[in-house]
Amino acid sequence: MTDTLANPSTPREEQPLSPPSPPSGLIAVFKQRYLLRLLVQREISARYQGSFLGLIWSYINPLSQFFIYWFVMGFLFGAHKDTPNFPIHLFAGLILVHFFNETFNAGTRSIMRNKALVQKMAMPREMFPVATMLVSLYHVVPQVIVLLVACLITGFSPDLTSVVCLLLAIAIIAAIGLSGALLFSAANVFFSDFGNIVNVLTNFVRFGVPMMYPYALVHERFGRFADYYLLNPLADAVVIFQRAFWYPTLTQADLDKLDRHGRVVMPDHLLMHGVLALLGSLVLLAFSQWVFSRLENKIPERL
Repeated sequence: MTDTLANPSTPREEQPLSPPSPPSGLIAVFKQRYLLRLLVQREISARYQGSFLGLIWSYINPLSQFFIYWFVMGFLFGAHKDTPNFPIHLFAGLILVHFFNETFNAGTRSIMRNKALVQKMAMPREMFPVATMLVSLYHVVPQVIVLLVACLITGFSPDLTSVVCLLLAIAIIAAIGLSGALLFSAANVFFSDFGNIVNVLTNFVRFGVPMMYPYALVHERFGRFADYYLLNPLADAVVIFQRAFWYPTLTQADLDKLDRHGRVVMPDHLLMHGVLALLGSLVLLAFSQWVFSRLENKIPERL
């Protein structure tokens, strides 16, 4: 210390410089878990602020869609005749479709909706799409509880595979929904048209997955080409989720009846399809993160 004071020319140990920009990346988001938790709580509170029913709306919205689809597809088109426990089949698919659509839609608008925080606070900007995905996941929980109660009433016989399928399906939807939210939230800052594009894209999701119709119908129409249908990770996730809840409610008489009609209830190697879908979704998530990181430094000036 005295040598340094006596000889001012002696170089002091320099501290490494850090960039003034906020940390970025999904890893940085989960390193700041406290801030992420506050943001999720803020999103949930804002959504139900001034609401008399509050969280009950997370039941009402999907249940209203369920009854509409059940009436139209089940009674008007007679889908319940060829699909045992059709309401369980329908609601299982609807839960995942709603999870994806809510993540994609809200995530696309997350940065614009929180532009004051983006401009003022140094935080990973990926935190806003991640928070919307977690809020959507939060709303999945009560829907799964309703589905589970319905399954128990109809004779639910789960196994270890059901638990694996539940977790695998949720992971696929979370990964691909967050991928879309990252890509489109950044693009929506530069061109607001992307918010409308997302609305159009989500309209096709309900018909691109075996929710209102069974996978057996796809197999009947396309035969061995039905495997190409499973290249859609959303379709994989819905079938896997139905394997977790709908399939264990089928009796042996139901399975024998379907077999007599030559109907394939579940595709072969379903878990392998699910694992490949998850890996593909994670690759897409990594690509979305890469694109987002290239655009995020320009986001504040465009806001």
